[in-house]
Amino acid sequence: MSGKNRLSAEDIRTARAENDKLRARDLAAKLGITEAALVAADIGHTVTRIEAHPDRVIAHVMNLGPVMALTRNESCVIEKVGVFENYRGGEHATMVVNKDIDSRFFPRHWVHAFAIDDGARRSVQIFDAAGDAVHKIFLREESDLQEWQKQVTALALADQSADLSLSERVPTEPPRADPDKADRLRAEWDQMTDTHQFMGILRKLKMNRLGAYRIAGAPYVRPLPGDAVDTLLSNLSGTGIHVMIFVGNMGCIQIHGGPVDTVKPMGPWLNVLDPGFNLHLRADHIAEVVAVAKSSRQGPALSVEAFDKDGMLILQIFGTRREDPAHFDAFAEMVAALVAQAAPVEAAE
Repeated sequence: MSGKNRLSAEDIRTARAENDKLRARDLAAKLGITEAALVAADIGHTVTRIEAHPDRVIAHVMNLGPVMALTRNESCVIEKVGVFENYRGGEHATMVVNKDIDSRFFPRHWVHAFAIDDGARRSVQIFDAAGDAVHKIFLREESDLQEWQKQVTALALADQSADLSLSERVPTEPPRADPDKADRLRAEWDQMTDTHQFMGILRKLKMNRLGAYRIAGAPYVRPLPGDAVDTLLSNLSGTGIHVMIFVGNMGCIQIHGGPVDTVKPMGPWLNVLDPGFNLHLRADHIAEVVAVAKSSRQGPALSVEAFDKDGMLILQIFGTRREDPAHFDAFAEMVAALVAQAAPVEAAE
């Protein structure tokens, strides 16, 4: 959707009142508008337009005390409870890194932001140029309400119009790779000393993540069964094994570092419902799963990564040595068992 909304703000508020049981994202889809437009309809009532840059937003959120941070894409939602601390700014990427809140923010996608206060719940919500949610921060009972009021006042924009200028949504790029560069890809892969170097390799070779995975072949990338994520989370449940789970979109990547305990399927949703950490995954959206091994100075980095039918990355689950090297070894054994269940696929030449 681009330009102004088809529905007036009054029409949208009426629809919200008539569908108060629907989640905001679902109601927006039902109305044929973006979630940002749905929120903006309440400007002047329960919503205030605020500055959107993470340097400004997070500087104030850091004073709120414990909050719940939420990031999602089309198929997965991650929620973490904690305090925003240790913020690091940057031109192209910023981050918060601590035990509970571990996130990467990409400022160019933080375009529209709102402070929402309906009397029962308060939140800061950030959306991209197309009006899709990037990141949401919800206050909790123990959050500082005085700081919340200061934040809204300090960040409020002069323009409190409900009209949003929205651009067209950028579609997911399909897998992109050149099989003739497969040997170059593997040679570059062998030289990695840090997993963060991988994106630079992709840019150099003009590939994207899934495209490169499809031509790399073993031992770099191995196919896994379609239900591998479900199996892995179930196998991790209650073991105390620490992993890192990454869920993101173009504007934010949020990370859980720790164990996975309570795994509960509910219809198409696969849920992790742990204190301070929730994950909600549409398992039926998963079209391709792979195990990926990359080199690093700390030793091999091993991940299980799931993609949807369009090639969008849904989530990544990494083994970690942070608490105990034995945790990584146990994770690696689980992944090896999953690899053994999948039919072998040769690398493209």
